[in-house]
Amino acid sequence: MISYKPLLKLLIDRGIKKQDLQKAANISWSTMAKFNKGEYVSLEVIDRICAVLDCQPGDLIEYIPDEKES
Repeated sequence: MISYKPLLKLLIDRGIKKQDLQKAANISWSTMAKFNKGEYVSLEVIDRICAVLDCQPGDLIEYIPDEKES
């Protein structure tokens, strides 16, 4: 599973509001909502966010392995 917690932490650390990122990266509100829900976001969106925040994709997302039931 992909988590966007690093992105949300980065925004807090830099004092950037989600609405400011949404405007600066030209992202729709529905796409911004996907970050909170952990849903798929295109690499194009990740690219725009990286450009605005001057960071790498790994600064925005993390992989969390699914727990397997025995």
